[in-house]
Amino acid sequence: MALDGITLSYLTAELAPQLVGARIDKILQPEKDEIHLVLRRQGTSLRLVLNAGSTGARLHLTGRSKKNPASPPMFCMILRKHLEGGKILELRQLGLERIVTLSIQNYNEYGDLATLHLTLEIMGKHSNLLLVDPGTGQILDGIRRYSHALSRHREVLPGRPYLLPPSQGKIDATDEETFRETLLAGDLEGKLSDLLLAHFDGLGPELALEIVLASGLDGKTRLGECGEIDLVRLYQTYTRLGRKQGTHPDPRIYYRFRGDHTPAVFTFVPYEQYEGLPSTVLTSVDETVARFFETRSGQNALAAQRGSLLKLVREIRSHVSKKLSIYEETLGSARTSFKYRLWGELLTANVYRVQPGMAEVEVEDYHEEEQPLVRIPLDPALNAIDNAQRYYKLYNKAKAALQKTEPLRQTALADLSYLESVLLSLEQAESPADLEEVHTELVEQKYLSGKALTREGKKKSANKKTGPEIKPRSFRSSQGRPIWVGKNNRQNDWLTLKRGKPGDLWLHVKNIPGSHVLIPLTGGEEFPDDTTLEEAAALAVYFSQARGSSLVPVDYTHVRQIKKPNSAKPGMVVYEQNWTLFVTPQPEVLAALLQTEDSSPQL
Repeated sequence: MALDGITLSYLTAELAPQLVGARIDKILQPEKDEIHLVLRRQGTSLRLVLNAGSTGARLHLTGRSKKNPASPPMFCMILRKHLEGGKILELRQLGLERIVTLSIQNYNEYGDLATLHLTLEIMGKHSNLLLVDPGTGQILDGIRRYSHALSRHREVLPGRPYLLPPSQGKIDATDEETFRETLLAGDLEGKLSDLLLAHFDGLGPELALEIVLASGLDGKTRLGECGEIDLVRLYQTYTRLGRKQGTHPDPRIYYRFRGDHTPAVFTFVPYEQYEGLPSTVLTSVDETVARFFETRSGQNALAAQRGSLLKLVREIRSHVSKKLSIYEETLGSARTSFKYRLWGELLTANVYRVQPGMAEVEVEDYHEEEQPLVRIPLDPALNAIDNAQRYYKLYNKAKAALQKTEPLRQTALADLSYLESVLLSLEQAESPADLEEVHTELVEQKYLSGKALTREGKKKSANKKTGPEIKPRSFRSSQGRPIWVGKNNRQNDWLTLKRGKPGDLWLHVKNIPGSHVLIPLTGGEEFPDDTTLEEAAALAVYFSQARGSSLVPVDYTHVRQIKKPNSAKPGMVVYEQNWTLFVTPQPEVLAALLQTEDSSPQL
């Protein structure tokens, strides 16, 4: 989702009082399309983000810092040269366009006070951030340079004149007559929301649709279907939402479903089109924009790290699968070679039947009660004894192959099972710390090199005794009982073998990769209440490869029954005495459980 002009106008109105008069202490460029201005105003430090990315262009204040490159990019150095130490005089938006400009006063190279403009253009893949000298109208530099080879309209290069982006021909309808004339000049078969978006300043697709819905019309209503009353209501809603008359911000972030951590959309007031979706109400448009984009940005980075690790683990799994295929092919050949021992024995017992030059011989199999005939191929150049010896050698070779290969096959099977559990941990990881734990585990198991995944991981890996902090998930059943869930194999081991007490109840989906689940029991309890047990089993299914399935078998037993074999992979345990529940998790029960998660559990 992109900022629309109306939301941007609320945002600039909030930011201007905080920014005007501030001094620029530092200028940083942590990403290729993002500048951070570290400001000081009346003893308070602020950090302003100016992002010109193709999918997340925006401005907002932030409390978060980012890692910066060792050598600042050229654009950052240009900004430092001209703007560090400068004073912000003004923040303004160009009408309802998605263009905002910071006017910054600073001393130039001659020691004279001069004003420069830092202009952010929010235009999707054409977004840009430019430093402009308003005195000459020339561009000093842009975060994204391009020539006429890319754009016929203008060039963004040092020394070129600054031209506004091409006009889209939209208007800000200040009266009802202008609004009606503009709208009715459109295609009668066109949808109202599309026509509003095409002809009026400041509207994005979501806001255009909201104006239609808030006017009491269907979102698919066409212009030709509107009556007089519809047009009156449409104009009234347009002035309220599209021109901000009588509307005060009441911003919020909406999510696709309860428990979802990915923001779907943000709005400056409640939108009818998102009614029923879970939402978070915030106190300012600036906070809303910051939280939306920073969360999405963090999740994009998380997705990139996750994708990288998934690719590596899948490649390892593919390699192990190929080895397993070779082992199974070798074992298959070895097992079919067991007949050679029988042939050797039968030839030894029937030497008199083999004549020189014979290519095969039929003899009775005296091992079987019915003594069926067995046809044995022969090497015509060998006598009966030599043919028998040849088959004994083939049998011994096959037997040796079997003894050597079967352990390798078992190891490969264990590796595959383990790697499947690792893939599940990666797919369900919710933070960089979760990924770092899995990465550490893979390093410890010699699947990956020892390079840490994140800055935090590097700090923790510097002290090998510490390692990533173990924080399993913690939930509460509807009966108020704690339920603990491991996020990965290392946590599963810790939860079951170190944190769990002998009398605690342990759950796991049967024969499927998944999390270890623990219900701590106290006071001599043998079992928790049935509701807690069923809800813990539902969590075991949810945090497994069986998520979304029905009638999933979930084993449960006491921790004292759990054993970890020597040399077993992380997360791998065995148990003998257990009970089994067949679980079909109910969405409403799961949603309620997931809402109880404690972000800072005290286990």
